[in-house]
Amino acid sequence: MSVVQPIPRNGLLWLLVAQVLVILPHLGHLPLWIIGLWLTCATWRVQIFRMRARYPRSWVKAAMMIGTGAGVYLSRGSLIGLDAGAVLLIAAFILKLVEMRSRRDALVLVFLGFFAVVTSYLFNDGLVAGVYSLLPVTALLAAMIGLQQSRVETHPWPTLRLAGSLMLQAVPLMLVLFVFFPRLGPLWSLPQPSDQGVTGLADSMSPGDIAQLSRSGQLAFRASFEGPVPARDALYWRAVTFERFDGRRWSQAARAPASTPPAWTPEGEPLRYSIVMQPSGRPWLYALDVPELAANQAQLMPDFQLQRGRPVDQALLYQVTSWPQAQREPVAPADTLARALQLPLGGNPRSREWAVELRRQHPEPEALVQTLLMHFNRQPYAYTLRPPAVGADIVDGFLFDTRRGFCIHYAGAMTFVLRAAGIPARVVAGYQGGELNPSGNYLSVRQLDAHAWVEYWLQGRGWVSVDPTFQVAPERIELGLEEALADEQDLFEGTPMDLRRYRQIGWLNELRFGWDSLNYGWQRWVLGYQGERQLDLLRSVFGKLDGGRLGLIMVVVGAAFVLLLAVVLLKPWKRERDPQQRLFRRFERALARRGVTRARGEGARDFAERAARALPDAAEPIRSFAHGYERLRYRGESDALPALHRSLAQLKRQLGWGRRR
Repeated sequence: MSVVQPIPRNGLLWLLVAQVLVILPHLGHLPLWIIGLWLTCATWRVQIFRMRARYPRSWVKAAMMIGTGAGVYLSRGSLIGLDAGAVLLIAAFILKLVEMRSRRDALVLVFLGFFAVVTSYLFNDGLVAGVYSLLPVTALLAAMIGLQQSRVETHPWPTLRLAGSLMLQAVPLMLVLFVFFPRLGPLWSLPQPSDQGVTGLADSMSPGDIAQLSRSGQLAFRASFEGPVPARDALYWRAVTFERFDGRRWSQAARAPASTPPAWTPEGEPLRYSIVMQPSGRPWLYALDVPELAANQAQLMPDFQLQRGRPVDQALLYQVTSWPQAQREPVAPADTLARALQLPLGGNPRSREWAVELRRQHPEPEALVQTLLMHFNRQPYAYTLRPPAVGADIVDGFLFDTRRGFCIHYAGAMTFVLRAAGIPARVVAGYQGGELNPSGNYLSVRQLDAHAWVEYWLQGRGWVSVDPTFQVAPERIELGLEEALADEQDLFEGTPMDLRRYRQIGWLNELRFGWDSLNYGWQRWVLGYQGERQLDLLRSVFGKLDGGRLGLIMVVVGAAFVLLLAVVLLKPWKRERDPQQRLFRRFERALARRGVTRARGEGARDFAERAARALPDAAEPIRSFAHGYERLRYRGESDALPALHRSLAQLKRQLGWGRRR
């Protein structure tokens, strides 16, 4: 019958501390009753330790499990999926606290804690979350150390220092594994939790949607160029193309999954840059026209947007080369042009009549486009996030009545008129501009930079981009939305803790840029350190090698480092420097060969007496060795050393040690 080892006080203390630290980053996506569950279980556990409460009976544990499962189902609507799974994991981590009876049970709780720390990265993988995770990991290590201590050990701080020391010793190995261990995919990646709403462009949009989006300061992506950053008015980041209009909303047109990439011809100097994109929940990537990805991470669709096979649910790093002056599809397929001419059967009669009149006056498409742009520039149109309401005919109401709107109003109205005039056109939604961070020389593009512009098609020339918003509010393109709408600053979202609200204060603005640069570095070199980036770094160190040789070098370097680390930590050269102890180890090995082994904690005299009774033929040299060892070890009588060697030699002869049997 095995003896149940009780849980030491130090181990329980650090278990409770570790649970608090593990649960804290999960609170944003946990139901509030989890807090009550932990308080109940923690109080119960402490009372058990103080012998003022009993362990829960089987029926109580069953009731707690059923109640917890019901709570998860009621709060999450399911017991399956990342949301429900995270709640179930934390609930099990808490319930195990009152159920554990032994150190073995406590170790299970510790391992659950390590797993819970890892799952927190699925919800927040930022720099702060990464640094914070060191706290619960250290506390869990302290709990493991405390579980091995005696019940009389009550000082928690030495335990914490030892745990911190172990963490520091593990850092070199962690770095080696991070740099050299092959990457088959992201460090952590699961579908975006349903309760973690993602702000961004959608696959359909009305004027009110993009206006609301442009009030958010949430980050969309960061872009870093290899050379100089292009001028702001050249930064049109394409996201999605809207080709279908139902009279109220613009949306993507349906197309076959295996669409043929469009034809285009590179012209001019290319731009090379990298993007760290925030989770969007959508499959498209952001890029300047015309984009080409270095690692085949996405497909160029017929409308020139980049699209992945699955949505972007985690921060994504990708390398792009763009040709802004490229000629795009000089000869377009018939189905593409048909989609770019689609209009509802009725509605907006004044805009249709105006389009026919414009086409009669300007038969050449380019001339008609320039006339439209000049119309927006010279007539009293206004750019605002507070457009007045219009009736059922939203294009007519905007063009001829209110004349006040946002970028999607201008892009949508111009596209409608061009189509009504027989010129293929479409709306492109994405982002325009970005804030330059001087400390890192990269652009931060936010949701408030959301923008819409127009593409129209010319025979022999292809798709041409124009921006009617520039004719009304050039400061929107040259300075940014916040500068263009300085009188409407109350519409922009932001908490008092958002440092962007205090851009006019120099040192706070520098602090904001510095912190943003740190987060960008974390995303590029930690979260974005995947296959291609890892190979590029290793090849820069070891030269241009094929995958097999590079893998072999990685294995050899990793093994050599692990061996060196083991030598440094274990310090084999420091073992058994004591000559007296070496002699006693030889004495133990000699007796062990005859089946007599020393018990843990057994003293030299007791061990010798037990061995003498077990081996009566060798009793004399055994007792003689033990007596000499005590004289030498505890009395300091150095003249006993020769007698100790003689006793050991006599013992080996009598036991036949070293002879063939």
